[in-house]
Parts: sequence; structure tokens; C-alpha cells
Amino acid sequence: MSRKPDTELRRGWTTGACATAAVQAALGGLWEGRVPGSVQITLPRGETPVFEIAKSEIGDGWAYAAVIKDAGDDPDVTHHALIEARVDCSSGGIVFKGGQGIGHVTRPGLPIAVGEPAINPVPRQMMQAVVVDTAARLGERPDITITLSVPNGAELAEKTWNPRLGILGGLSILGTTGIVRPFSCAAWIASIHRGVDVARAEGLGRVAGCTGATSERVVQDIYGLPDHAMLDMGDFVGGMLKYIAKHPVPHVTIGGGIGKMTKLAQGARDLHSGRSQVDLKALALVLARPEVADMNTALQAYDVVGSPMADWVARNALLSVRAMLPDSVGADVVVIDRKGEVLARA
Repeated sequence: MSRKPDTELRRGWTTGACATAAVQAALGGLWEGRVPGSVQITLPRGETPVFEIAKSEIGDGWAYAAVIKDAGDDPDVTHHALIEARVDCSSGGIVFKGGQGIGHVTRPGLPIAVGEPAINPVPRQMMQAVVVDTAARLGERPDITITLSVPNGAELAEKTWNPRLGILGGLSILGTTGIVRPFSCAAWIASIHRGVDVARAEGLGRVAGCTGATSERVVQDIYGLPDHAMLDMGDFVGGMLKYIAKHPVPHVTIGGGIGKMTKLAQGARDLHSGRSQVDLKALALVLARPEVADMNTALQAYDVVGSPMADWVARNALLSVRAMLPDSVGADVVVIDRKGEVLARA
């Protein structure tokens, strides 16, 4: 699949990847009596970055380690934040707690239940895997309480969408790939252009642009597309389609989750959370479901409305896509949920 050349902006690591590294180091302190100076972890796509441990401490039945987040050249509010993990021996399997600066979910519609610390599913899975693997290697029981903290997380969270989403008290521990791609519009869109150029040179009949790794996998599987047909679209659906309009391919597929695809259906061309939001009041009107206006997210609305909303999103997202393309370019859209199940196609 097309990727940005090495001369472009430096990538970084998500809070989830940093937390996983801190947990792995802390487990060394708990079970081996020594916190290493650096650790190597495996990310969901197989990358194996090394993280330096900035701080550590060992106590009776517990250990602590911290990693300074490096967001690369991305203007991320958590760049250089201290991501801390404390591990305590327990008897109830693997339990997650939110310490200082970690937000807690107070409203429905998010992938984490109300009342839980805002530690997203993939980072949880990464940390659970580290605990299980390390316990097996050292002959220990994987009964661990993991407490994550970010000392200035509450202040940093005020610069994010967390308060509006009902995540209060601090930051979320995020990431689906472990990697932060530099958020440079020019650099990223240039990489999309190069991907289109390659597809045209190869004479491909279909290319696809997706909002994330899960939708990319689903769309690629549906159509059996080669890697170089998968354009690194991310949030830049408008930038990608504008280029395709001037450099046509026979057909383009757009794939994404219900939230971002709802924004596309409502006319947004940049799907990043910092520059577009779902208009829930307008969504309530078109779906004839007044209760949607008071909901928190598109995902929550879908959980209540179901397939009629997914069908509306697919149809209208396709209309938005076609409005940006000449008639000579075919188009379709695929709307998925967080698990990668197809909710609707148009």
C-alpha cells in the first residue's frame, strides 16, 4: 500500500503504545526486581519500536515505570507528556484503573462503558498481551492491576474533544496501530497523490480510500484489492477525491466507520475531529428521530436507530463522493462498525 516517503514528517507513538511500553517495563520491576532502561514492544501491525524508560520505582508488590511520549512531527497536545504505569499484584485477572490525568467515561456512545477509565480497546488488548506473555515467560500468574496516569492530563484534556464527549477528568489512552502519523495536510495529501499516480500507472480498475486500519482491511477483503490499490486517505477524503477528479481512475471505493462516514454524508470533506463534527440536530431531522439531537455521538445514534441510519449514511455519503467526481469515475461506499462488520453499502 502507498506510504509517505522517508523525507516527509517523522511519525510518533500513540499514548496506547507508550502505556504498553511502561507496563512492560514495570512488570520487569515487579517480577524480576529490575526495571529495564528500555523496552521493545510489538504493535498491532507487527512493528517493534524501542521505548526509553524515563522514570521507575519498585515497592512491595508493585512497580512503576514511565515513558515520555514522542508524537513525532505531529502537533499533538500529548507530545512530551509523561505516560505512567503502575502495576500491582492482585487476584482478579487484569484490571485497568485510571490514575491522575486519565479521563473517565460519563456518557454513552463511546467504545468504553460509562464509569470506566478512558483506556481504549486496542491499548487494553496490547497491555493485556504484555501481561499474559510476560507472566508465561517468567512463570507468574497474570493477576495484575494496571493504573495509568498522565500528571498534567487534566489540563491537556481541555485542549481536546474529551469534555464534549463526556470524558471527564483527563485524557484518553488511544491508538489502533500504535503509530501517530504526522498531521501535515500537505505532506499527507502529497502521499495520496502519489498513490493515485501509481494506481493509474498500473492500470488498476479500482482504488480505495479508507479512514482507518479496520475499514481498510474490510474494503480490501471485499474487493480482493492489492496493497497498492489502497490509498492512505485517512481524514482527507476531499483532498483525495479532488485529485482523482483531475487524474481519473475507473472506480473509487470509500470506506469508514459510522462516525466519520456520517460527517461525509453531511458534506464534510475533512473528517478530522478538529475540523468537522457530526451535526446531531440535523441528523435527528433527516432520520425523523428527535431523540438523536440529544445524543453524544453518531455511534450512540446508530446503536438506537440501527440500519435505517446506516443506510441513510451510506446513500448520502455516496452522494457527497459523487459530487466531487466526474461522471466517468464510478464510486461506492462501505460503512462499518468498530469490529469491522459491514453496516451498509451504497
